[in-house]
Amino acid sequence: MLPFVDLTSENPSRRHWLILALLFFSITINLLDRQVLSLVAPILRDQFHLSNTQYSYIVFSFLLGLTLAQAPAGALMDRRGARFGMVFITLWWSAANALHALARSVAAFSVFRFLLGVGESGNYSAGVKVIAQRFPPQQRALAGGIFNTGSVVGALIAPYFILSIATRYGWQMAFLLPSTLGLLWVAPWLVVYGPETANPGAATATSFAPLLRCRQVWGIMLMRALSGPVNHFYWYWLPEYLRRERSFSLEQIGIWGGLPFFFGGLGNVAGGGVSSLLMARGWTADRARKAAFALAVALCFSSLGVPLCATGYQALALICGASFGIGTFAATWIGAVGDLFPQQVTARVTGLAGMTEGCMNMALTLATGAVVDRYSYFPVFMGAGLIPVLALASLFVLVRRIERVSV
Repeated sequence: MLPFVDLTSENPSRRHWLILALLFFSITINLLDRQVLSLVAPILRDQFHLSNTQYSYIVFSFLLGLTLAQAPAGALMDRRGARFGMVFITLWWSAANALHALARSVAAFSVFRFLLGVGESGNYSAGVKVIAQRFPPQQRALAGGIFNTGSVVGALIAPYFILSIATRYGWQMAFLLPSTLGLLWVAPWLVVYGPETANPGAATATSFAPLLRCRQVWGIMLMRALSGPVNHFYWYWLPEYLRRERSFSLEQIGIWGGLPFFFGGLGNVAGGGVSSLLMARGWTADRARKAAFALAVALCFSSLGVPLCATGYQALALICGASFGIGTFAATWIGAVGDLFPQQVTARVTGLAGMTEGCMNMALTLATGAVVDRYSYFPVFMGAGLIPVLALASLFVLVRRIERVSV
């Protein structure tokens, strides 16, 4: 059996990397389950005669659950630790995803999406917390990029995996079969993570008030709220865009629909590696992270050209560039959270940021459905390219310098 290690060690052990691998697989399963709805949406919309606006209500319900549960889930991870917390939320979201197979109406789908959002809310907070605990500053963004790449891998493999199940066995099985993966993940997590190590200050660290008085917390919250919705737009609307606007068949979506998420994964690893490499060459964390953030936002501008493309494949190429940029931003954000805040509060800071992102996601999801029904996808892609600029502005106006904050 592997020896247990000190969480304060500056040299991550083999166990640290095994835990990171399991976190990678947990968020892969998380995103795989989350993507089922968007991939079978063309089938469901035809069968149940759903408009874009009605579909946006179902997506909104997931985001509502995800948003409302973010802060409580972060507090759970800080208080009880990631070992217990991850098992609890994984079992919850796996059951909620399976229940979708019973739905036959907008209301039923909305209820089950809400429950899925509640269950999936703590996955990101737990990952950020564990990375801040177990990896030194020079490796946090890389570790964060590897962890966050799991979300992209989940979105990448989902089109082929889910649509293969749906076309062979029906859309109900597309919800049921992926739900078993979370159950299989729990056992190795309990074995590899081992007994929870004491987290100094966690027992008394329950208040959010001191965090909300810190401008750096608000900066981090806004940075995530103004970048995360770009990913959510591609997760939930890309299959519909390719089917309705670019006339892709379900088979073509299964083959090509995951490509942007592959590039998003490359962005996560490359983005995390950029700031880590710069820090290894003597750059400060502040300078290295800001350089990576600026590069990420520049790449997001690719979205602006999507509606102008003559073919669907040209549009996919630009979406891949934007996905690479948003992946770079996400990995660097995880590293910055570990740089700024002590480990006793990282899950709650991440939960607050997730709650803020959720509010933005809900508003933009409803707006997307209404805008597409009344106008087109053109304004939506414009927003996807320009909103990350505001995230970068939040870094310079509120966070200012990336260095350890006393909370």
